[in-house]
Amino acid sequence: MRPHRNLDAWIKSVEFVVAIYELTKAFPQEERFGLTSQIRRASVSISSNIAEGAGRKSDREFLQFLSHSQGSASEVDTQLFIAFRLKFINEADYQSLEQSLDDIGRMITGLSNHLKRKIV
Repeated sequence: MRPHRNLDAWIKSVEFVVAIYELTKAFPQEERFGLTSQIRRASVSISSNIAEGAGRKSDREFLQFLSHSQGSASEVDTQLFIAFRLKFINEADYQSLEQSLDDIGRMITGLSNHLKRKIV
């Protein structure tokens, strides 16, 4: 089995992507190539960067990909806020997704800190 499949951050981030895809199905049709596409790509990028980093040969490389993953999480955070402000999502869904995103961010930070201790 691939090493990323054992990581809680990867598992949770894949669940997050599924939730994002389900949620964005209800976005206005004219947003298909706008916000819908952006938020989907950025959310997929979170788990993809975790996976790519876990498959690298060094912990330093893995750390770099975890940094990219955190950047994508920040991107999704902004896009969720915009979708909420535009009333594409309700407050309950917004709060739930924000909580999941915060949890994923903490997991990525914890994994990053673990790798940093191994490097030093």
